Amino acid sequence: MSQNNPKTVWSSEDGDLRKKEEKPVTVNSLPPQQQTVYLHRESKGRGGKGVTLVKGLVLSEADMSALAKKLKQACGSGGTVKDGVIEIQGENRERIADILRKLGYKVKVAGG
Repeated sequence: MSQNNPKTVWSSEDGDLRKKEEKPVTVNSLPPQQQTVYLHRESKGRGGKGVTLVKGLVLSEADMSALAKKLKQACGSGGTVKDGVIEIQGENRERIADILRKLGYKVKVAGG
């Protein structure tokens, strides 16, 4: 082992796997009529402030961002998209459920 490079790197016949880039997975959006959306309320890790989570959507990144923007504007609050889940600040499950039903989604409100 060289003293200039003390780290040992193991490689197989495929070479150094750390250097291979992962290909982004593209998701095709399903029509709203074929999707069931689950609305959750969560406050864990947010200093006691609740957020509404929209889970179960099968949408492309662009469609997910567009839907999140529409929901944020309708609720008059902020939010984000993380790991395929839309987070809207505040307790807005009923308002979001009405909007999603008008768009054609099947909606289930989960949690207390």
